[in-house]
Parts: sequence; C-alpha cells; structure tokens
Amino acid sequence: MTTTTPPPHPVLQASGVRAGYGGRTILHSLDLQVHAGEIYALLGANGAGKTTTLSLFLGFVQPGAGRLRVADADPASDPAAARRQIAYIPESVALYEHLSARENLAYLLALAEQPAPQATIDAALTAAGLDAAAHGRRVSGFSKGMRQKVAIALALARHVPALLLDEPTSGLDPQATAEFHRLLGVLRDQGVAILMVTHDLLSAADIADRIGFIGAGRLAEEVAATGAERFDVRALHRRYAQEAAV
Repeated sequence: MTTTTPPPHPVLQASGVRAGYGGRTILHSLDLQVHAGEIYALLGANGAGKTTTLSLFLGFVQPGAGRLRVADADPASDPAAARRQIAYIPESVALYEHLSARENLAYLLALAEQPAPQATIDAALTAAGLDAAAHGRRVSGFSKGMRQKVAIALALARHVPALLLDEPTSGLDPQATAEFHRLLGVLRDQGVAILMVTHDLLSAADIADRIGFIGAGRLAEEVAATGAERFDVRALHRRYAQEAAV
C-alpha cells in the first residue's frame, strides 16, 4: 500500500480572519499560511492590510472572526505565548541607543527569558554579518543595515520558529539589501518561517519562495518561485500595479 506524507503544519496560519480598527474592517476573509523554511512576501497597496496582518500574528489586534496560529499558540487568546515564538523586525529597528550591540542582545535575550553567555551572543552577531569591531560599540552610530544585523542576530540567538518583517529593505542600498537577503537565507535554512510585508517587488522576487498579493481585505493571488528565473518580474509588476489600482 502506498502512503503519502501529509503536508507540514504551517508555522503561521490565518484562516477566514476578519479584523480592523475603530469599526472599520480592513481584512474581510484572510487565508494565509507560511511553513517552516519558507520566505513569504506579502505585497499590496497602502491600507490593504499588510501591517494589520503582522499585528494579528503579534497579538496586537484581535480578530473579529476566523482563526490564527503561531506554531502551537493562539495570538488572540494568548498573545504572550505567540510572541515568544516570534522575532519581529520593524521598518525602523528599535534598539537601546546607549548600549552596545552585545549589550542590546544580552538585555533583549534576558527579557525574552533566554539569557545567553557572551560567546553565544558574539557568535550570533558574527553570523549576522556584524563586524567584530562593532560588537562592543554603541548602536547610536549604527546605520540601518547594521541595526538590522543586530535584530537578525537576536533572531538567531533566540531560535524562534517565525520571523516577521515590516518593509525590511526600505532605505537600504543594493549592497545592504543583498546582504540582508543572504541573512534571511541563513534563517530559512535553519527552518524559520519568514513573513515579510513589503512594497519592494524586486526584493520580494529576489528572495521569496512565494509572493502573495493582498487586496480588498483578502489574499487575491499567490505565486510560487519556479525555475532558474524564479519569477516573471514583468508579470508580477503588472499584477502588483493592478492590485494597487483597486
């Protein structure tokens, strides 16, 4: 008898989710899944619901209907448990300016109840591509790219199953963007489920395994990377422009 292996349980899952703010519904029926070892890019016009989607998984917004899961946690009923499964990198990475990169990691890991020795912290910073000379420097003088490396190092050190990214390549030059993509690839290879919301179609096409277009409060279309070229960027651009015009 032939048996088939069931598909892996998604790390991030939204099923029929309705949500909004102040009496206004933004997401009408969102269905979204991101699996372990996958980078999923969510694109859409301003107000389409991209940031609301991240806020739902983080437990900052309560759904009016539907079901949410982060690994084995429900962000709606136990947001603290869901956030323990997530590393989150916002568009502007918030770090303690008067602390060094090493001290930031030590403090943030302690807050997450995952304290680590300096050797582990330095190893994570190195793996994230931060030069060793910068480990002990205050982050007040760090560029956006350097700050993101500290945030990636935190994700590496915490060993969480999910990473959420909000416009991660905004303001980065091409070299910094390429380095950031390399780091996301490291996390993908470690089995992390990565959900990034972005306006940067080229960045999404360069790194994502799947791209989803959100519009009218629903996931309108998904496209998976295939072949050496991965995506038809011209077709994606037409699709993105069409969604933005709705």
